Amino acid sequence: MKPTLAVADNAPPTPSVRWALASLSLSMLLSSLGTSIANVGLPTLTQVFGASFQHVQWVVIAYLLAITTLIVSVGRLGDLTGRRRLLLIGIGVFTLASALCGFAPSLPLLIAARTLQGLGAAIMMALTMAFVGETVAKAKTGSAMGLLGTMSAIGTASGPSLGGLLIAGYGWRAIFLITVPLGLLTLVLAHRYLPADRQKPKAARAGFDPVGTLLLALTLAAYALAMTLGRGSFGWLNIALLLAALLGLGMFLMTETRVASPLIRLAMFRDPVLSCSLGMSTLVATVMMATLVVGPFYLSQALGLDAVGVGLVLSVGPFVAALTGVPAGRIADRFGAPRMTLAGLSTMAIGCLMLALLPLTFGIAGYIAPMVVITLGYAVFQTANNTAVMADVAPDQRGVISGLLNLSRNLGLITGASAMGAVFALASAAVDISTARPDVVSGGMRITFAVALLLIAAALAIAMGSRARAVAAETA
Repeated sequence: MKPTLAVADNAPPTPSVRWALASLSLSMLLSSLGTSIANVGLPTLTQVFGASFQHVQWVVIAYLLAITTLIVSVGRLGDLTGRRRLLLIGIGVFTLASALCGFAPSLPLLIAARTLQGLGAAIMMALTMAFVGETVAKAKTGSAMGLLGTMSAIGTASGPSLGGLLIAGYGWRAIFLITVPLGLLTLVLAHRYLPADRQKPKAARAGFDPVGTLLLALTLAAYALAMTLGRGSFGWLNIALLLAALLGLGMFLMTETRVASPLIRLAMFRDPVLSCSLGMSTLVATVMMATLVVGPFYLSQALGLDAVGVGLVLSVGPFVAALTGVPAGRIADRFGAPRMTLAGLSTMAIGCLMLALLPLTFGIAGYIAPMVVITLGYAVFQTANNTAVMADVAPDQRGVISGLLNLSRNLGLITGASAMGAVFALASAAVDISTARPDVVSGGMRITFAVALLLIAAALAIAMGSRARAVAAETA
C-alpha cells in the first residue's frame, strides 16, 4: 500500500510528503535540463557527425516538438489510466531514451532517441504539476508550485554550463548519460513515495479520444514547425504549415463537440480563471523568449562581450528565478494567487519599460538590472498563475489542465522565438544582424521590448478583467 499524502492545511509536511515532493522536483529538473543541456552540444555534434547545422538542430527541435505535440494528450491519459502509473512510465522512458542518446552511433538515431526522450519529458511535465493536488494541502499549493518553478529554473540555468563542462571533460555523450542516474533515482523515489492511483469502477471510466488526440498532435506539430523552420525566414513552407495548423485546429474543435469522451472539454474554457490564465501564460512566455533571442545579440554586438561573458550575463535570469520560486509560492499562499498575478505582471512591465528606455551607455549593469526585475516578476507570475488554476481543479481533470498550462507556455516560447526575433530584425533594419553597428542593435533591442511591454500590458488587462469578474461574482 502506498502512503496517503493528504495533510491538513496547517500541518507540517511529513517525511513521505517531502520525499514525494523531491521526486516531483527531480522530474521537473530533468525535463527542463533535457531542454537546455543539448543546445551547447550542437557545434560539437556538427563536427562529430559531419552534418550541417540545419540537420543537427533537429536534436533540439525533436525534443521540443515531442513535448509540445503530446503534453496535453499524456496529461489526459494520466487522468484516465492513473497518474502515478503513467508518471513512472514517463520517467522510465526518459531515462532509457537518455541512455540511447548517449550511445547513439549516428545522427538519425540520436534524433530518434531525443524524440523518445521528449515523450518521457512531456509525461513528466504534465503529471508533475497534476500531482501537487494529491501531495500537499490546498493552502500549500503555491509553495509546491514555487518549488517546481525553482527546479525548472535550475535545470534551465545549469544546462549550458554543465553541458560545456561535460563535453570538455568527457565528450558529447556525457550530456545525455548524466541524466541516466538522476532518472533512476527519480524513478525509485516516485515509486516509493507517490500516492497510489485511485481505482475507478469500469462504468465510471471515461473513454480516450484517439481522433482528437491525433488531430491535436498534428495541429501542434504543424504550428511548431511553421514557427521554427527557416531560422528566421518565413517562406512558403512556413505559410503552408501555418495554414495546415489552422485547418487542423478547426477539425479538432469540430471533433471535440461530437465525441462522447473528448480529449479537451471545450466547456472548460468558459471558466474565466482557466481561459485567462492560459492567455496570460502564452503572452508572458512570448516576452520571456524575447530576452533569450535579443539578449545574446545585444550583449555581444552592442556591448562587445565574448561568449563566456554573454553566457554569464544570460545566466543571471534563471539564477534569480531559482532563488525566488519558493518565496514567490509562499507569498502566493499568503496573499492570494490573483493579487500576486497582478504584482508579477506589473513588475515585468516595469522591467520591460526599463529596457525599452535603456541607453547604450549604461553598459552591462544597465542590462542586468531590468533583467533581474523581469525575471523576478516572471517567477511571481508563473507561480501565482499556476496556483490559481491548479488549486481548484477537479481531480479527474488535473492532468489535462496541467498539460494545457505547459502547452500555453511552450506555444508562447515557440511564437516568441519567431515573432520577437522578427521584430528585433525589422527594428534593427539590418540585413545581417551579426554585423550591425552597436547603436543599431541597441535601437532594435529598445523597440523589441517596447513591443514586449505592450504584450505585458495586454496580460495585465486580462488579469484585471478576470479579477473584476471574480469580485462581481462574489458580491452578486
